[in-house]
This record gives sequence, structure tokens and C-alpha cells, in this order.
Amino acid sequence: MTIEKLAVIGGGAWGTALAQVAAGEGHDVMLWALEDDVVSAVNRIHENPVYLKGLKLSPTIRATANFSDLSGADAWLVVTPAQHMRAVLGRSPCPNMPLILCSKGIEQSSGKLLHHVARDVCPTSPIAVLSGPTFAHEVAAGLPTAVTLACEDLDLAEELRERISLPSFRVYTTDDVAGAEVGGAIKNVLAIACGIVEGKGLGQNARAALIARGFAEMKRFGAAVGAREETLAGLSGLGDLVLTCSSTASRNFALGKAIGEGRDPAALMKDRTTVAEGAHTAPVLNDLAERENIDMPIVAAVTSLLKGETGIDNVFEAMLSRPPRPETA
Repeated sequence: MTIEKLAVIGGGAWGTALAQVAAGEGHDVMLWALEDDVVSAVNRIHENPVYLKGLKLSPTIRATANFSDLSGADAWLVVTPAQHMRAVLGRSPCPNMPLILCSKGIEQSSGKLLHHVARDVCPTSPIAVLSGPTFAHEVAAGLPTAVTLACEDLDLAEELRERISLPSFRVYTTDDVAGAEVGGAIKNVLAIACGIVEGKGLGQNARAALIARGFAEMKRFGAAVGAREETLAGLSGLGDLVLTCSSTASRNFALGKAIGEGRDPAALMKDRTTVAEGAHTAPVLNDLAERENIDMPIVAAVTSLLKGETGIDNVFEAMLSRPPRPETA
């Protein structure tokens, strides 16, 4: 299989950044977007002023709102919000070609990882997952980035890697699809927790401890769904966790910081124009952990706060009063 022409499904910041990557070295790329103003701006002025303001895009990127315009693509990069992936793919003429899933999360309605959702909707399409520490604005600007590309078919993974790699966009491959997805989903929830610590003014020591203990929760959940520990210790797990737990450029960290400063979680989520996916992932992840008896106290605490079931002070009191245990338990 030769992968040459790519289509990107989703005209948000990350989808636009990946279109910029895919257009490297002069390749033609189709960008499917739901918003008419995004389609118009990309085609007229080669910018996405709605989600990636101020950055010039390659003139070889063309935008469309019609799936029929993507018929010549050899593979799709699917960059819709996690909770909308099933609906968007369901609207499409599901292609018998590789789907590279670039969103991070767990479907709330089913509790499924996104590669299972894609297989439900497009059962004949080979599935890959692209994940890692990636702020969209940096990727689009060509700053150095490294990611994980996971696909059970390593020959296909190599084909896809060859097509999307750039000197500034380094791609590492693995066949551990579950591992790549678990890291990307759970780090969003943990980033909310770290943002709360920042907003509450609890200090850098607390945030570092939270990252480490959150990584332990990620590994416990990963083991339960067949993810390999070395994948979680790589770019799509620990690498992404460190990035999103350290900067307000992370939507999840920024949401947590506002909650830590005393703002109402429900109002914050209602007012946001971009998706903090961890807010959707936390409750379903907590339900899965409880059902499988996986100890994930940080995830449980974030879920409780987002649902308005308890206050920040009560959460931290409960966390700090947990009985001591061996670090590796």
C-alpha cells in the first residue's frame, strides 16, 4: 500500500496543525471541517482564525464541508472531538482505507477506547492511533515534536510514518494501540488535577507528586486493558502527561486551574468554545475503574469535583488522609 494523499477530518486547532504537517514538502491535503467560516477562511486566506489564529497555512491545504471531496484520499487522519467521533464517522461514506485516530479520550456512552469506536463504525478500515505530547500551535509552527504512531500492522505503521514524518515531526511506531490510547485519554484527567493544584496554590512539590502518582494510576488501568508498560512510559503516556500537566496552553490544565481558583466547574465547561476532553473522560474512566476494581483515587477526586459532589478542600483532606502504602503497590 502506498500512502500519498491524506485527508484530515476535523477543522479545530489540532486538525489544522496536522493538516499543516501532512502538507509538508508540498503535498495536497483536504481538510474536512464542520464550520463554514473555517472552510471559507482556509480556502480564501490560508488561515484558521477560529481555532489557530495568526498562523499561515500551506496553500496546498484545501478545506471542505463535503465528505465526497475526500474520495481521492489514501488515508484519513480523524481529529474530531472524542465524544463526536462515532457520529462524524457515521455520517461519512466510511472509507475502506486506513483511519489514523488523533483524538484522545474514552467514549462516554459506551466506555470504549476510540479504536473500538472506529471499528464499530468502519469495520473494514485499518486503524492506527497517533498520540504524544503535542500542543497544536507548536506543531503548526514547525517546532520540534515527537509522537507515537500505533498500529497492529507494523508494515502499515511504517507506510504511515514515512508519509507524515518531517524533520520537525518525528514519529515512533509501536503495535500497542491500547497503550497509545490509554496514555492520551488518562493524561487529560490528570492534567485537570494538576491545574487544580496550581489554581489552589499548593506548590510545585504537590504537582510533581500528583504527576508521579497519576502515572501509577495510568499504569494500573493500562495493565487492566492490555496496554504495555513501556508504551505508557513513552511519548503517548508519560511524555504527554508531563506536557499537559505543566502549562495553561493545555485546555485541561487551564480548566483545572480555574476550578482551583474557585470557579464553578459546570459554568466553566458550558462557557468553553474548545473541548477540555478530560472533563468528559473523567466520569466514564472512574466508572470503569470502579467496575474493574482499579485503584484510581486522583481520577475519582477529579470526577467528584466536576460533578459538584464535593469541594476542593474536602477532596484534598480525603487524599492526604489516605493510609500509607508501599510506593509500588
